[in-house]
Amino acid sequence: MRTEGPGPAGGRRWTPLTAANAGLAFGLELALLAALCAWGFETGPDLAARLLLGIGAPALAATVWGLFLAAGGPRFRLPLAAEIALKPLVLLTGALALHATGWTALAVVYAVLVPVSVAVEYGTRRRPPRRRSGRP
Repeated sequence: MRTEGPGPAGGRRWTPLTAANAGLAFGLELALLAALCAWGFETGPDLAARLLLGIGAPALAATVWGLFLAAGGPRFRLPLAAEIALKPLVLLTGALALHATGWTALAVVYAVLVPVSVAVEYGTRRRPPRRRSGRP
């Protein structure tokens, strides 16, 4: 099956590996939001700060994700190198948040899965054909 359209799914030939990775990537995105929420609610010194961090941190991550990294086509398209660099940076904040809340083992598992998922996502992309110059 082949999909046409923007984003990482556009032009992708789906295989069991890419389908499983899409599920993993979505799980990592949800885990990022949950980890930031947990971190925020445990970090603040008082109720107001906890509410601000617990709601604001995941909201900020979701905004960055939606603007620059969304699989269905981000609002602002980044150069491929910037996208490949930004995606793990944003996702790995989830590992930092998990570690900061005391869930170190889960943070390590999450931190190992992030680069694996990103490598599979971009390593299995179909590259556009190179254009030949008009010279003989």
